[in-house]
Amino acid sequence: MATYPPPPQTQPGATPGGASGPRAGFWARFAALLIDAIIVAIVPAVVIIIGAVANSGAIMAIGYIVGVAFFLFYEIYFIGKAPGQTYGKKALGIRVIDFATGGEIGYGRSFLRLIGRYISGLVCYLGYFWMLWDKEKQCWHDKMANDVVVPVSAYPTE
Repeated sequence: MATYPPPPQTQPGATPGGASGPRAGFWARFAALLIDAIIVAIVPAVVIIIGAVANSGAIMAIGYIVGVAFFLFYEIYFIGKAPGQTYGKKALGIRVIDFATGGEIGYGRSFLRLIGRYISGLVCYLGYFWMLWDKEKQCWHDKMANDVVVPVSAYPTE
């Protein structure tokens, strides 16, 4: 597990090493999600197009399976390991950290967070909008995995 310097303290008496500084905003998180969606869509789209050109339903089906597998790998791997950034998050200068320690969340909690993203979207995406009025700016999936999304400027990666 990678260790990082303690984050800035915004409240007197806050726990050192935890996430007590600024949080990433809604639009930065949204833009990062869009960038990641484009990246994840490229791999299966290429395989599906090849299947369509070859007029092969089997290749197209493989494209869908590859897409799901790539999406799972991409999200779980990049969020679970240090520094907690997908390419979209890296482009926007934000990252996911453990709420209590400020470190990485690990692959198990990254998987839990991914499941939570589907739950966040179930009721008109209310779980995503939750961060707009939550004092810690957490979406439902952040709460499920006990993480926060923070700016890299306040929580450097190395």
